[in-house]
Amino acid sequence: MDTWSPRPGGEPAPAPYGRLRVEVEDLAPARWLGERHPGHGDFGTVAGVAAPGFPAYARVLHPASLDERPVRWDTVAAAHGRKVDALTDWHEVIGAERFYQNLHEYGLPGVWDEHPAEGPTPDEVARAVIPVLARHTGTPERCWYGLWEGYGRREWGGVPTFPTPERDEILLSGPLADVVSPELVDEFAELPDLWWPQDRAWCVGGDVDLVSTYVGGSEQLIAELLATPGLEVHRVSPGDPVG
Repeated sequence: MDTWSPRPGGEPAPAPYGRLRVEVEDLAPARWLGERHPGHGDFGTVAGVAAPGFPAYARVLHPASLDERPVRWDTVAAAHGRKVDALTDWHEVIGAERFYQNLHEYGLPGVWDEHPAEGPTPDEVARAVIPVLARHTGTPERCWYGLWEGYGRREWGGVPTFPTPERDEILLSGPLADVVSPELVDEFAELPDLWWPQDRAWCVGGDVDLVSTYVGGSEQLIAELLATPGLEVHRVSPGDPVG
């Protein structure tokens, strides 16, 4: 399928994804995400998950949990006698093999009992990030989103997609505040992997295999994210590996 072609005429528009509109006629707003050069936005790198070309980038860690309450990585690391830096992987924090998902027993009593959520930005992280992002764009009411077609909670047959490194994405649109609205469809529904405003002042990126969300934007935006209470954030570079 030509990923830039509109959906054939005569078919009804797909139902919204929460309050986000599913775009089927014009995928041009996402075209810039495919305009990457070798070494700039490669798969498995920060700029490959978000987008290349921003002055600064941040890694926002998805929290672990204890009794369904969020727990910071640095809290877990300290309890295990370790430290967290910008490129630390979760399995390094807990001293496990890379494919820790296969562990039958895990956790540390009184510290953590559930791994960080894999996939796009968790709801609680999204709600903390949204106000910061809104202050760093002139178009918070006009935003675009990419949702990987492979999540499987909904059948996307016939809906056109746009390419990002190793992924094909459904294009969605709506105000920034509505990015968390997919929970109206299903409490377990994934939020979009990619978010960006019409003015392209920043780009948020996540992936099905990651326990972190990445943000590219201005130095001022990244500095504010680093100082936001309730978020665990590290400054990273566009070519850094993701985790």
